[in-house]
Order: sequence, then C-alpha cells, then structure tokens
Amino acid sequence: MHWIVQEAKETASMKPFYNIAEHIPETTSITNADGPMDGCWHDSFYHCILEHICGEFDLERLKDVIDCKRQGFMGTTNVVNYLTNHDHNHLMVELGDRNIFDQEAFKRVKLGAAILMTAIGVPLIWMGEEFGEYKPKTEDSAKIEWALLGNDLNRSLFEYYKGLTTLRKSNHALYTENIDFFHENPAAKVLAYSRWNDQGSRVVVVLNFSENFLAGYQIPNFPAAGTWHEWTGNYNIESTDDGMMVDLGEYEAKVFVWQ
Repeated sequence: MHWIVQEAKETASMKPFYNIAEHIPETTSITNADGPMDGCWHDSFYHCILEHICGEFDLERLKDVIDCKRQGFMGTTNVVNYLTNHDHNHLMVELGDRNIFDQEAFKRVKLGAAILMTAIGVPLIWMGEEFGEYKPKTEDSAKIEWALLGNDLNRSLFEYYKGLTTLRKSNHALYTENIDFFHENPAAKVLAYSRWNDQGSRVVVVLNFSENFLAGYQIPNFPAAGTWHEWTGNYNIESTDDGMMVDLGEYEAKVFVWQ
C-alpha cells in the first residue's frame, strides 16, 4: 500500500491527492504517522450512530466516534465518517426494520446527519441518503428514486443536508481537531460539544437521544455568553454566564453558531 500511494502521488504531481483505505474494522496503523493512507473508513462511527438513533445510549462510546482522537487517530483527515454506505442498508431501511417510520424516522435521520457534519473527520454521504432513499441493498439494479424529492418529509431532509453542508464548508471551526464535550447528562440522554478555531469561529452542537421533549432545558458552561444563531431552525438565541436555556425535541440536534 505504501508503494501504491507513492506511485499515485507521483502521478498526481501538483494535484491534491487524498487516499482512503476501505479497511474494516478501522485501525490507526493505516493512517497515522507511519501509515500509507491519508484516511480510512470509520466503521465504528457507522455502527455507533445507527444504534444511538435507534435507541441505544452510551456516552463514552458516542464521544469516541465523534472525536476520533480518543480512538488514537491523529486528526481530521484520518477518518471518513458515514451513516451508511454501499455495504449497508439506508437508514430508512434500518429504522423501518425497527418499526420506526414516517416523521419519527426522518427526525432520527436528521439527528444522525447533524452528528455526521459536525464530528471530527471527513463526511461521506451515500447517494440518496440525503433525501431518504428507502430501498434495501441489492445486487440488482436499484435506481435512485428522485421522485421522493416531491414529498414534504423527503424535501425537508434534503434541505437539512444542504444547510449542514453549507455550514460544514463555510465555518472553519469544523475544519479543526478542536472539540470539547462540555455538557453530559446521561439521565436525560443529552450530550453537547463545541468546535472552534483560533480565529474566533465557534459551533456548538446539542444532542437529545431521548424520546422526551425537554422544555426549558438548561445547558450550563456554554462556551461564550452572547448571541448564537441556531443553524437548523434559523433563529438567534442568547446565552448568559449561567448558560443557555433551550427546548430540545425528541431525538433532535441543535446547532449553534457564534455570531
């Protein structure tokens, strides 16, 4: 693999070249200082996030896949995160197999997407996943069902992905290896983390993995007091020295961007 990568980079010359190992289960030796590859598929991210949007909850395991450095990887380009890929079923299939359908399913898929786009690592989206493709995997022809975009729930998911992709590309806090899990509440199944860079960009993500609507939920130790923009709902909210009070829907993510 060292030889293959070296040959490829020489051929690419001045062009940017990023090589990924589809090495499962993932191992740091593939990508770190002496590894031949720039990145590898982050299989544990897939399994962990799928299980959590389906009802499991393990704080330490969640933190391990959101911050790959906890697993021994060096940084942002070393893992490729995904909610599913061509080796697995779409999330809608996985949720349907667990009798989670319709609006409830879309809500949980959005939660997964928010984590995918704000975790450390490079996000990968399997075609159709961004608007709720539902066909089980097959070796036969299975064309993408573009007509799904005519449905309100599917279109809403598509717009949600577009918004998070724009945030991912435009906010350089998400380019860094900086992450701080500043609020953990295992009883309520809530986790909050911040991402930032040295130029002042900040993003805070608050995740509710419970089936409970948490009205007036107080998040202490918020990274800064002042005005934040909630990205997914497009509104401004104030935090104080005591933290921030928010309403958290069931299986919902809030993404706050420092103003």
